[in-house]
Amino acid sequence: MNTRILLPTDGSESSKKAGEYAVSTANLNGADIIVLNVIDTDYLNPLPQRDLREKLDEQLREEGKEAVEKFKKKIEDEKCAGNCKNINLITMLKQGKPSDVILETAEEEGVDQIIIGKSGKHGLERFLLGSTTERVVRKAKIPVNVIV
Repeated sequence: MNTRILLPTDGSESSKKAGEYAVSTANLNGADIIVLNVIDTDYLNPLPQRDLREKLDEQLREEGKEAVEKFKKKIEDEKCAGNCKNINLITMLKQGKPSDVILETAEEEGVDQIIIGKSGKHGLERFLLGSTTERVVRKAKIPVNVIV
């Protein structure tokens, strides 16, 4: 049976380290690594102009898609150096509350573990366990490896 790992990323240094760890772990036995970027657009809802919301939403989707592909390529180029024969990298881009989407995706995709960075790109979270990571750890029904 092939191991399935969920690797949420927001492009932060912490998520890059998690990616390196996921590849190292997966390369031992072979695995599918699902690289997931969640677009959190809830903060756009208060904007009064619908066309502005839609334009920003579209831009965030494009940036998210680009970030996931760039992250995947970086993992392949730097960590794998073209030698990840046992690893299948899958990219996903979803929208919603990040912790909820991560947990839903883990269940839908039948992953065996989640490998996540300790915190995202936001100010104070760099020094603490990020709120998304904390919620995932607290609510997950499978092992979660938090990479510092």
